[in-house]
Amino acid sequence: MSGNALKELERYGQSVWHDYIRRKEILSGALRKRIDEDGLLGVTSNPSIFEKAIAGSDDYDQSIRQYVAEGLDAPKIFEKLAIEDIQKATDEFRGVLSEPAGATAT
Repeated sequence: MSGNALKELERYGQSVWHDYIRRKEILSGALRKRIDEDGLLGVTSNPSIFEKAIAGSDDYDQSIRQYVAEGLDAPKIFEKLAIEDIQKATDEFRGVLSEPAGATAT
């Protein structure tokens, strides 16, 4: 046994997914660490998850101020923030599914 119960699930054909996305988690390297150390293979999200991440932190304040200054309305700002996070998270998963078993992304 590897000592990491989440990583051990791979032996049983199971994959670990995280049902939350937040900008700080992506930018801090926490998401990358979960991918590398815990075998995380995906992240799910939806509008309510993004709303919780945006309203519950100051991670997005700078981007929101920028988009307000550009004249964007609230729905467009929300869309841009969500797309940015999804793109950044997707970049973290690049190569994960195409690697041979036991390999780690670099």
